[in-house]
Amino acid sequence: MANPLIERLKRGEVCVNGWLLASDSYVAEVMAQTGWDSLTIDLQHGLHDYRSAVESLQALHGRGPVPLARVPWNEPGIIGKILDAGAWGIICPMVNNAEQARALVDACLYAPQGARSNGPVRAGFYGTASPYQGIANANVLVLPQIETVEAVENLEAILDVPGISGAYVGPSDLGLAMGLAPVLDRQEPEILAIYDRVIAAVRARNLIAGIQNGTAAYAAEMAAKGFQIVTVATDVNLMGMAAFQAVTTTRTLIKQSASTEAATA
Repeated sequence: MANPLIERLKRGEVCVNGWLLASDSYVAEVMAQTGWDSLTIDLQHGLHDYRSAVESLQALHGRGPVPLARVPWNEPGIIGKILDAGAWGIICPMVNNAEQARALVDACLYAPQGARSNGPVRAGFYGTASPYQGIANANVLVLPQIETVEAVENLEAILDVPGISGAYVGPSDLGLAMGLAPVLDRQEPEILAIYDRVIAAVRARNLIAGIQNGTAAYAAEMAAKGFQIVTVATDVNLMGMAAFQAVTTTRTLIKQSASTEAATA
């Protein structure tokens, strides 16, 4: 029951993470068959509630990608509940200081490292005694999002909290907090300097860094910079971009065909 995502990260590999906004298990099932190393169910800004998240976890089960979840907030009830449902990692928004990072660890890990309540209804085996509680702490990723000026100021203190697995950068909120446009795939020197600081800080502690990206090209740039978990767009964005491209290309080809016919008439 070892977390294969953690094993790959420990080997220094870059892991490509997908993002599930749509609250539909069929979408999760389709995404699970397209080669992602992990898929994150978004309960913060996505359309998911707990029920749809469980259905998506069921759709992902045994299909390859490691299931992660971004929770709505740093609140132990939903964190424990989604871990019990079978998520193997938590991305938590707006973790701004070491105290909040310790609260996140408490919610994610069992005693003595944390204070998570026992009851892994889906995460454990069915019908037999489960070894889950004995291996969960070593196999659950605990990733606070670094997305505010305060979080950047307290970055090293956050990463020094025992049980934290690394840092996950939220570029749009980070930019917004710095008075910039809330976009992904950033090129501002002051933002790129923060990325360099995050990479240096996690490497010094043998931890990992992740980042949200809007495009595959930028995700590859961030992997080259040193981020080990690179998220590429979302299910909804990918569907929308593919649909737009299909419609635009079809109309262009129709016009080209009509022009050719008119020229030869």
